[in-house]
Amino acid sequence: MFSDLECDYINPIDLCNKLNQFVLPEMGAQAFMFFMFLVNGSWFSMLLNLPLVAFNVHKVTNSRHMYDATEIFRTLSVHKKECFIKLAFYLCCFFYYLYRMIAALIAADA
Repeated sequence: MFSDLECDYINPIDLCNKLNQFVLPEMGAQAFMFFMFLVNGSWFSMLLNLPLVAFNVHKVTNSRHMYDATEIFRTLSVHKKECFIKLAFYLCCFFYYLYRMIAALIAADA
């Protein structure tokens, strides 16, 4: 989406409207996963998710969690870097959770 803005295929208002509808559900899902790891006693998984939850709380308390169409061009590189870091984090978490699921299934058979 940010590359579309760089190439001028989409205007900033449309981009921010499209992205802002996913910001709070993403943060809510991350907080829910963190809470479920806390309740279930999955301490390593909880600690793995703690930095992202803390980052999201920090963004919400500073009112920087929504994309602003008037400042999107100035902060475009920061938003792109944040998206790539989150993508890498979610990808690593996916493979860790997949490994834990397979390990639990194998342990249940034995």
